[in-house]
Amino acid sequence: MGIKVRIPGPLRKLTNELDQVEITAGNIGELIDLLEKEYNGMKERLCDEDGELRYFVNIYLNGEDIRFIEGMNTPTESGDEVSIVPAVAGGK
Repeated sequence: MGIKVRIPGPLRKLTNELDQVEITAGNIGELIDLLEKEYNGMKERLCDEDGELRYFVNIYLNGEDIRFIEGMNTPTESGDEVSIVPAVAGGK
């Protein structure tokens, strides 16, 4: 059993419309690298040129924002659930 990664609608074109994939990784940074290997173009949409999470992308590990844990070094383990959530803005 790996880590369940929930893919938001705007990124599903990279995963052949899969809304969820499973990855085995030791931390969030490694998970993103493995997503990139499997789904080309994923990392550039999630990370900036320095390899840090883009400001308009949120990643949650088991419901907690990784920015308040250890960022890209946040450890992961089998059975975890990761949600990639693009920031939403706008309205009246």
